[in-house]
Amino acid sequence: MTLSEFRTAIVETTPPEDLDLPLRALWLDALGDWNGAHRLAQNGEGTPECDWVHAYLHRKEGDTANAGYWYRRSGKPMSTKTTGAEWDEIADSLLRVTAINRTVINRTVA
Repeated sequence: MTLSEFRTAIVETTPPEDLDLPLRALWLDALGDWNGAHRLAQNGEGTPECDWVHAYLHRKEGDTANAGYWYRRSGKPMSTKTTGAEWDEIADSLLRVTAINRTVINRTVA
């Protein structure tokens, strides 16, 4: 799935089934459900991807101290981009990793 396809899916009432936890959190955030997105990011606490989304969510809400903690946990620097540009960056990065992982799995199974 590309970033454009992901953005198109956001109008749906439920996220695509093949989305992993951090992408589901971003999907909820794009729909305006910050609390739902935050819950999902917390459920994946300890994984760099969920910690990155968690950081973004706290930065978006204006809690830069808490965001800083989660950026450090994720191994990512605190973004200086707009939250919209950061959302795109995170989603694109996670979608690319997902596509790479699926390609590797498909090659291994074949």
